[in-house]
Formats: sequence, structure tokens, C-alpha cells
Amino acid sequence: MMKNNFKNFIMFFSLMGLLLSGCGSSTATNTQEEETAQFPIELYNQKDSFELEEALAEPMVPLSGDPKADVFQQPQASGTIVYTASGSNDVTMDASNTADGYVMVKYTGNASSKLKVILTGPSGVKYTYNLSSKGNYETFILSDGSGKYSLGVYKNIAATKYSTLFSKNFQVSLKDEFAPFLRPNQYVNYNENSQVVSLASSLVKDCSDDIEKVEIIYDYVVKNITYDKQKAQTVQSGYVPVVDDVLNGKKGICFDYAAVMASMLRSQGIPTKLVTGYTGSVYHAWISTYTAETGWVEGIIFFDGTTWRLMDPTFASSGNSSDAIMKYIGDAKNYKEKYLY
Repeated sequence: MMKNNFKNFIMFFSLMGLLLSGCGSSTATNTQEEETAQFPIELYNQKDSFELEEALAEPMVPLSGDPKADVFQQPQASGTIVYTASGSNDVTMDASNTADGYVMVKYTGNASSKLKVILTGPSGVKYTYNLSSKGNYETFILSDGSGKYSLGVYKNIAATKYSTLFSKNFQVSLKDEFAPFLRPNQYVNYNENSQVVSLASSLVKDCSDDIEKVEIIYDYVVKNITYDKQKAQTVQSGYVPVVDDVLNGKKGICFDYAAVMASMLRSQGIPTKLVTGYTGSVYHAWISTYTAETGWVEGIIFFDGTTWRLMDPTFASSGNSSDAIMKYIGDAKNYKEKYLY
């Protein structure tokens, strides 16, 4: 039975006020994010340049079976299926590993260029990413499952004008539904030498099953990372979490919490989705994960011996896991999924 309901709900609504101003975005920004998702596909296939509003081009910052995965799986550009732009080799797309849930893209042209990748899957949801101009491959996951995808690379040529450098339609047949959520990518970015990987291994070395691993990693993140109000007020569009920096600094915004947990769990072979979407009217990030014991639990947090609750480490940490907070994040109706990374 819940104790001190009135006190807990007062704390809950106070916390919600803090998180609404920090982890989410203003009404105007939410509108921009919606417009980004609906950016007309016709423009992606134009060979000439087109106008692209900067605000629409910037990604918002969000303040199931047994996968039998190896513990650590690193994306690689295998070179067996490679596409380049017609008449130019500035853009290279390696599609050798689409069955494993990802493609890799690199740009080797003018290093001063601002670049965008737009990836659209069978659901029609459009994912907009920044692309580095340093000539290194970056990983983009195929989170929409099996089906037809299109990928475009666009170069900023003046003000808000972008030109199409590369476009490709391709078919994907995943080896299983877990494939996109087992490896590093641009937002869940770690490698074998990352501190998040070694810490996760240390924390779960004595665990007997994945449920226990999820519990222990969740518990560590909630107790050792605090919500960074100043960062939430100053973070810029296009922000990408650096998971080891968050771990060492012991503070972050919702995107950071989700990226750290997703990195730690994926490094242990546990399929984990970094989800961005809305809690109420606020743009937010959380995770969902999978264990062989439970199957996919959309919004899994920890098992208290009776029930699973939504895995929202930001709210649980900031609210000190109060009864009111746990009741809120345990109700999936309070969350609306938008993108999966």
C-alpha cells in the first residue's frame, strides 16, 4: 500500500515541473520535431538543391524469442555490399550487414561541409541524423524491422540550402528482431575499451540470468547518476551523448541516462531499445529491453518480485524512486514512443 500519498504526489508534480523544463522542449520545438518526421519524401530524391530549414534538419534532444547474442558485437564495414554516389565517391554506404540490423555510411569529401543522413524504413518514419565529415564510417540502425528502406545523404551548400549527394533504396531482411538493438550506433556509442563496457561486466559478473543483470545495471545508474538541470537548460540541438563522459561526470539529461543504460545492457548481449518520444507533451528518452525469461517488456525497469515497471531511469533517479514516481513511470499510457535507436 502506498504511504504518505499526498506528500508523494506533491513531490511528483514538483519533479515533473523540473523535468518538463529540462528534459523536454518548448511547444515550438515539439512542433519542429513533428515537422521533421513529416518532411516530404519527394525532396529526398531531387538531383538539384532544395531548401531545408535548419530547425527541421536538427535532431531534437530528448531531454521479440531468444537472441542468443555474443556478449559484445561491434559493427563493421565488411565491404561485401558497397554503394557510392553516381559520379562521385565522396559518399560510401556499406550495406553488407543489413541482416544484422545496420548500415554504415562515410563521407570523404570537403571536411568543412555540414551533412545530414535521412533514413526511412517500412513504417514511413523518417530518422534525421548528422553525419561526420571526418571520413570515418558511422553506424545507422534499421530499427523499423524487415522491409524496404531508403537512405539519403545531403550537403549544406548555403544558408538553409542542401544538395543531394547520395540516395539509395534497399531491401532488408533481418536475421531476427533483436539485431538492430544489440550493437553500438551513433546514439548508443561504445566500444570494447569503453568504461561503460568494463563497468557492466564488473557489475554483473556473478549474475545467473539476464533479469538480474537488468536489475543490477538499472540500480547502479539510478543511484550513481543525477539529473543535470544546467545541462538541460543549455543543451543544443544535435546533441549526442558521450556515455563514458556521463558515467565519469555522474550526471546527465534523460538522453544520457538512456544511452548509458542501453550501452551497458547491449554490451552484455541484452537487446535494448533507446526510445525517444513523449511523456505527456514533453519530449523524453527512456529504454525498453528484453530477457529470455520475460520476452520483450516494452518499458521494463526492474522486477520487484511481482511486477515489471517502465524503465525510465531519469524519473526514478530524480524522484528517488518514490511511490508516486514509480506509479507514474509504471503506467505505459503516460508514454508515447516516437523513435527507436
